[in-house]
Amino acid sequence: MTRYDTLLFLHVIGAFMLIAALVVFAAIALAPRFAAGEEHGGSGATAALATLGRRLGDIGGTLTLVFGVWLALDLDVYGILDGWIIAALVLWAAAAFTATRTAVGFSEGGRPMAMYGLMTLVTVLLLADMIWKPGA
Repeated sequence: MTRYDTLLFLHVIGAFMLIAALVVFAAIALAPRFAAGEEHGGSGATAALATLGRRLGDIGGTLTLVFGVWLALDLDVYGILDGWIIAALVLWAAAAFTATRTAVGFSEGGRPMAMYGLMTLVTVLLLADMIWKPGA
């Protein structure tokens, strides 16, 4: 396994963790009775799931950022100032902000649906940027 393979593997593992965080938040957002605390301990379980989602997002975000930048610096075909990489960094920051606000909202017993929707949109745009690399 080459260094490139290792860096890419760790970068993609981080991306999977980010998507897992999105799925955890979807479980909270799309289960109204659960999120409202009407069944099985409700708000405590919601806070625990929100914490799980936030931790997945924190670790996944760190992995994608660190190993993504390392990949960009390590490969001759891409530069850290390429347009699609700058777009990815901006989208990454927006995804991190919206994920944190979503987790805090759910942890406090709220239903931050607008922030969750924005987090989902930003994440999809980030994935599209990573897959198609516009301008590369």
